[in-house]
Amino acid sequence: MAVIKPMIRSNICINAHPVGCAKDTENQIEFAIGQKAKKGIKSAKEGGYAPKTVLVLGCSTGYGLSSRITAAFEYGADTIGVSFEKEPTVTKGGTPGWYNNKAFDRAAAKAGLKSATFNMDAFSDECRQTVIDEAKKWGVKFDLVIYSLASPVRTDPDTKVLYKSVIKPIGKPYGGYAIDMITEKLNTLEAQPAEGDDVANTVKVMGGEDWERWIKYLSEAGVLAEGCRSIAYSYIGPKYSQPVYRDGTIGAAKKDLEARAKNIDASLKKIGGGAYVSVNKALVTRSSSVIPIIMLYLGCLFKVQKAAGCHEGCKEQIDRLFRERLYTADKVVPTDDEGRIRIDDLELKPEIQAEIDKHMEAINADNVKEHIDLEGIRKDFLNINGFAVDGVDYEKEITDMTAID
Repeated sequence: MAVIKPMIRSNICINAHPVGCAKDTENQIEFAIGQKAKKGIKSAKEGGYAPKTVLVLGCSTGYGLSSRITAAFEYGADTIGVSFEKEPTVTKGGTPGWYNNKAFDRAAAKAGLKSATFNMDAFSDECRQTVIDEAKKWGVKFDLVIYSLASPVRTDPDTKVLYKSVIKPIGKPYGGYAIDMITEKLNTLEAQPAEGDDVANTVKVMGGEDWERWIKYLSEAGVLAEGCRSIAYSYIGPKYSQPVYRDGTIGAAKKDLEARAKNIDASLKKIGGGAYVSVNKALVTRSSSVIPIIMLYLGCLFKVQKAAGCHEGCKEQIDRLFRERLYTADKVVPTDDEGRIRIDDLELKPEIQAEIDKHMEAINADNVKEHIDLEGIRKDFLNINGFAVDGVDYEKEITDMTAID
């Protein structure tokens, strides 16, 4: 038996709280159920314009988890999810996503929603075949496929070569202040530029090649419904993050993703569907806390958007994606000139960015708390691993690390 406290090393939380992860997932589910009632959303079974069967690749955390929750509990869809998680034992914890998935499946069963979750390498053809077999066993076809994979590694299914992704700037170092989530002090960090095959390898892992392969396999297996849509997630961001994101290695991968979206869109148009890249807002992630400047920008963004009444977390973003972009009354998906869905619109409003500029320019080691929403970004940082979640008794001893009660 033990009381589980967050273990933070080098500004990364390396453990998870089983009950906290489950509760955070349940809180998101309650939000989705509330939105359904509040907005009068009808499932397909209720005669509404909504997906019936959804595949979520990368379903366990972040935007992928929120997408699955929104599809199921707000729009009434049955779902199949895929993610690759470390399973716990009675005495040793698993990854946060394992607990999130378990909480989702439990809640779905209770709500009478069909769900299956596969703990597999989504980059593998074995996983593709497993999903296809499950869909055929259910006797269904997917009308929405969400691609939300983020991974440090990918093995090419044809060559069996392992590729590794990196988050680095291109051409020159990227440096600046970073905030220590424990001491609350500013440190100076510098990210060295990509070298060798860093860019190509990151594109291989995080680009659109695997997304394109998924749609090809699903299409050839006959498990895509007429009108099927597929969505992948991307980020552009403001001037502060562009050197390490949009103009860095990850940005090169996202540009590849957007280019391949056009190929996928062309293939899905043959069955009356389409493919889209959704450009989302900046959120606290496991990696953002160790990249120069990013957490300070996020702290300013949270502060400014909360003051303006337009702050959104994962669940609010995806709720808006479904309601205002994917399943609109006129059934038209609004996009920008590049064919991308933009739900980063509130983040990139000129007046929001102008206010952020004032805070970013004024930050120093003595006044950081005045200019950022430290409490907000720290809560999100801890919530990812099931800590600081409302409604959880963190002094209660955990006797079984596989249990979420």
